[in-house]
Amino acid sequence: MIYEFNPGVWIPLGIVVLALVLFLGWMIKTYNMFVGLRNKVRNSWSQIDIQLKRRFDLIPNLVEVAKGYAKHESDIFTAFAEARTMYHQSSESNNVELAAKAESGLNGAISRLLAVSEQYPELKANSNFQSLMEELSDTEDKITYSRQFYNDHVMKINNQVEMFPSNIVASMFHFKSESFFEITHEHEREGVKIKF
Repeated sequence: MIYEFNPGVWIPLGIVVLALVLFLGWMIKTYNMFVGLRNKVRNSWSQIDIQLKRRFDLIPNLVEVAKGYAKHESDIFTAFAEARTMYHQSSESNNVELAAKAESGLNGAISRLLAVSEQYPELKANSNFQSLMEELSDTEDKITYSRQFYNDHVMKINNQVEMFPSNIVASMFHFKSESFFEITHEHEREGVKIKF
């Protein structure tokens, strides 16, 4: 028995096979895109975490220098300790919202410390205090950049999770929207002003 080429059978079958191959290729590409975006979000979060850790490591040194001048300002030192504890909890659980809340508490304490330093010119003139404040200022800049970088990646993955047709692959493989690193208190919008 000899098979004859019958275009009425092979062409539709070829079209179906080609459509399946293209669909499978698109699914693989989209899945890999989600994995790449998720990893970028994780990496950019780790960059924020590094800078927040650096900032929280600088704080005890600043506090120790300031304690010698402003012994009666214990509420500031308590606020630093509470914010640091909250940060460690957020770091252990990879909780962006808790980290933002810890940062908010720290920003308030830093603002109060700066106000205290204005009342004590000898503290403000202390070379250790000045050096630590310069490091803190540098760290604040890095945190700002890292937050922006993180939020850019979160926006990209969130767009893909929500937009058609990539939302189909996102729901099939349980890719979820990520949380932005947002300002949680109105006083944070003003920023920390570091002056010498």
